[in-house]
Amino acid sequence: MKVVRKIIKIDEELCDGCGLCVPDCAEGSLQIVDGKARLMADKLCDGLGACLGSCPTGALKIIERQADAFDEQAVHQLLASQGKKVSAPVHFHGTGCPSAQLQTFQTTTPCQVANTPSGLSGSTLSHWPVQIRLIPPTAPFLENCDLLVAADCTAVAYAGFQKDFLAGRVVMMGCPKFDDQQLYVDRFTEIFRSRKLRSLTILIMEVPCCHAMLQIVRTALNAAKPDIPVRQVVVSIQGAIKENGVG
Repeated sequence: MKVVRKIIKIDEELCDGCGLCVPDCAEGSLQIVDGKARLMADKLCDGLGACLGSCPTGALKIIERQADAFDEQAVHQLLASQGKKVSAPVHFHGTGCPSAQLQTFQTTTPCQVANTPSGLSGSTLSHWPVQIRLIPPTAPFLENCDLLVAADCTAVAYAGFQKDFLAGRVVMMGCPKFDDQQLYVDRFTEIFRSRKLRSLTILIMEVPCCHAMLQIVRTALNAAKPDIPVRQVVVSIQGAIKENGVG
């Protein structure tokens, strides 16, 4: 039966056939054929996008189109033929590198952090991964969250990063100087369009290259026009808050 639903789309011009997406597809529905990643059948793709973060060229994205309904039984049969078992992509606790596997877990709450002797006991991180390029817009922990977009260096420069910014938020981290800025713009635009967010906090360093993160997020906000409060915070290289206000 054909339905309109979310499903993977592969840009053949961008795909270089590296194969990094294949092991990250829990359903085993991706293969490299003639040097390109291919979806074996629509019914084998659940549309969650766990494979997106592993693609180094940005060739994969989730779209909505008419497709065969997802068939879990067919996936079981396919994995059985490959000698594999179905894995749970959100609560992954298996072997192998978890960098592209979505996970959510219990955290130390802000109240618990405040009431520990050191104030630093336990982590307030609620999910994995944290890098912008590894988090697909379909990640379930993005829905109805308070989103923190943080430049990588802020976590090292600002001593109270976990307590003051991470606690109670979903974080997406990256470096606008070394990473693909257009990938960032596209990723945030899709998130702002497809996910309902409660708030957005942008945390950057005072150095000039870091301000590109503000421009990236603003470009995505202008494209998607979400109705959310936006806060901008700038940290000095010595760890002090230099700017803190509404974006």
